[in-house]
Amino acid sequence: MKEFRILKFLDRFKGLFEKFRVDYPIMRRILQVKLILDGRRTPTAMINSSKKKREEDNSLLKSLWLYVLLGIILIPLVIAGENYLFQMSLVFGIVMLMMTITLISDFSSILLDLKDKDIILSKPVYGRTLSTAKTIHIMIYMFYITVAFTGPGLIAGLIKQGFLFFIIFFIEIILMDLLIVVITALLYLLILKFFDGEKLKDIINYFQIALTIVITIGYQLIGRLFNINDLLNIGYTPKIWHYIVPPIWFGAPFELILKGNQDFHTIIFSILSILIPIIAMIIYNKLTPTFEYNLQKLNDNSGSSKPGDSSLNKLLPKVVCSTKEEATFFKFATNMIKKERNFKLRVYPSLGFSLIFPFIILLTGLKELGLDRITSSKAYFSIYFIGLIVPNIINTIGFSGNYKGAWVYKITPFNETKAIFKGTLKASLVSLILPLYTFISIIFMIIFKGKIFVDLIILLLTLLLFIIICFNLGTKRLPFSEPFAEANKGEGIIAIFLVLILGVLAGAHYIATTIKYGVSIYMIILFIANVFAWKKGFNVNLES
Repeated sequence: MKEFRILKFLDRFKGLFEKFRVDYPIMRRILQVKLILDGRRTPTAMINSSKKKREEDNSLLKSLWLYVLLGIILIPLVIAGENYLFQMSLVFGIVMLMMTITLISDFSSILLDLKDKDIILSKPVYGRTLSTAKTIHIMIYMFYITVAFTGPGLIAGLIKQGFLFFIIFFIEIILMDLLIVVITALLYLLILKFFDGEKLKDIINYFQIALTIVITIGYQLIGRLFNINDLLNIGYTPKIWHYIVPPIWFGAPFELILKGNQDFHTIIFSILSILIPIIAMIIYNKLTPTFEYNLQKLNDNSGSSKPGDSSLNKLLPKVVCSTKEEATFFKFATNMIKKERNFKLRVYPSLGFSLIFPFIILLTGLKELGLDRITSSKAYFSIYFIGLIVPNIINTIGFSGNYKGAWVYKITPFNETKAIFKGTLKASLVSLILPLYTFISIIFMIIFKGKIFVDLIILLLTLLLFIIICFNLGTKRLPFSEPFAEANKGEGIIAIFLVLILGVLAGAHYIATTIKYGVSIYMIILFIANVFAWKKGFNVNLES
């Protein structure tokens, strides 16, 4: 069986694992099998590669370059100066945001997986050993992703700030990942303790959205704990609530060790950065049997209910669909979006992002300009952040946990896939995008006193056009027809390109507002473009 360097590294800590009553040889073998299976997942972009190459390569690791590219944004913060408490608190705020969202969207399914429990625990394996293996499995990939994302910053710090800075940064990254994984698991345990059945699965989805929003807001707070004077090393006054903000904990050791700042708050923050992750791990280890026991509640299907067959659900397909075939797949996709938990697990956190970011930008403007000036500004363009969820939805709509049921497409009496794609995209629009757009638009209409009504129509037309653009530039898959193991692979460059296109559309809207009658002309152009795109944008035939 293939050996892995990371497992050889873990061998050095065998005694520590055994001290926590973990059967290390069995845990190691479980991890070895999991890592081999991970390497056999085929990314979409490599689907035509040779079988041997696919089995030897780990597609997740091959996608780390995208995190390296994103991590370039950390370099200016790392080399900005020597006010380490400010710099590194902001750096860890950004990193914790990225890693928490990655954990929730990509690894929660591993943490809450029941297949291992059903298969492995039927053998003479303790639940603590299996749970530790799952946690280490997640930690390995979280560590790879974190190092990729912080890699540019680590190198810049080594060159500019020195080797000691690099070592502190690296150790803090490990502690941060440990804290994120354990705290997330403990929060899941809290939910598992009080809910069961289908309601539990729904609550977990809602928790993931809420946690995404809280982490996003928390990251925004980091930048507001300090002012420009802090950058110039002129005073920082700690407040009592700063002691519950983890990024500040991880920024303090740099200040303590590298600058010798022995203020009381710096010492306490530094102690918390080490002590809290260790305490969290100990608590999690003690509660592991409880976690595994309560995890079984996910197998309880009590309280399940079919999507409501209300008059609105009957009316919507007739209103938004032009043919019976299209209406059929509209209903099918609507039901899948409501019931497919893996789909919601991957999409709903991004809905939280798109919901909160327009308001964060608006609140920043309110703080700087005041209400009177903000209502006469173009701060409403922040609503374009809604568009960032579109590529994720379009890409994810092709995957399902029940993908083996895709054989139904082969027995449908349709000669083309136009009705399938069109009905599915309209269902995504009505179920996910329009509710978000409507809610944000109502709030912004109130704030801007109704002056942006035409601009909101343009934004809606832009979103409709952007949906077709994302569909045509992305990989074409029949809805819910492929396993989630293939999701989000090889889509990095396309995603960046689509975000740029959204920026161009927003820029065209902005330019239109500076020209007399420009807004009206641009709205007419968008309307015509949408009519053409929604008629001609679905002429796609897939190979069977």
